[in-house]
Parts: sequence; structure tokens; C-alpha cells
Amino acid sequence: MTQKQLPKPVQDFRKRYPEVWKAFNELGDRCHDAGPLDEKTRRLVKVALSIGAGLEGATHSAVRNARKAGVPTEEIEHVAVLAVSTLGLPAAIRAFTWMGDKSRR
Repeated sequence: MTQKQLPKPVQDFRKRYPEVWKAFNELGDRCHDAGPLDEKTRRLVKVALSIGAGLEGATHSAVRNARKAGVPTEEIEHVAVLAVSTLGLPAAIRAFTWMGDKSRR
């Protein structure tokens, strides 16, 4: 993701604290490489974690990254469907709303 695609507050943080931003990204890379899960599975897990934590920005990012990794929309949306029985219908609907935000894609 380029700096222009990042939300303005994230761009500002990145400019103000470049070393922290670099370390944050390195940590993310190391976490992704730390285990046996393949790219698609990791991306779906990140979507699920973001939905479960109720984090809108993280959900937007996780969905965007999953799509970029080639995960089909139907599979991403299935994660939100699975949230119904674990997190409840309101959380699942919230996730679908975030997934459909056109301005965040």
C-alpha cells in the first residue's frame, strides 16, 4: 500500500514517527512469516480478528489486503456470516457494512 492510499491520520503518524512505522511494518511481516498458514488463510484470519475486535479501520485494511492477495469476495464475506453465531447478528451486519464501504476499498 502506498502512502497516498493510507488514511490521512496514518500518513501523518508515518511522517512524524518513521522509525516506529518501519518497526510496525517489520513486526507485521515477521508475524505473517512466523507460522505455517498460507497467505489466503492469514488474510481471512486478519479479517476475522478485525471484525471480532470491532475495529472498523482494521477491517477495511484486512478486507483490502485480502482482496489484493486474491481472496474471493465470497470467502471474505463468509467470515462475516460466521460472525453471526459467535459475535451476534449486529456485529456481522456491522462487518458487512464495513466491507461494503466504497470509500475504503
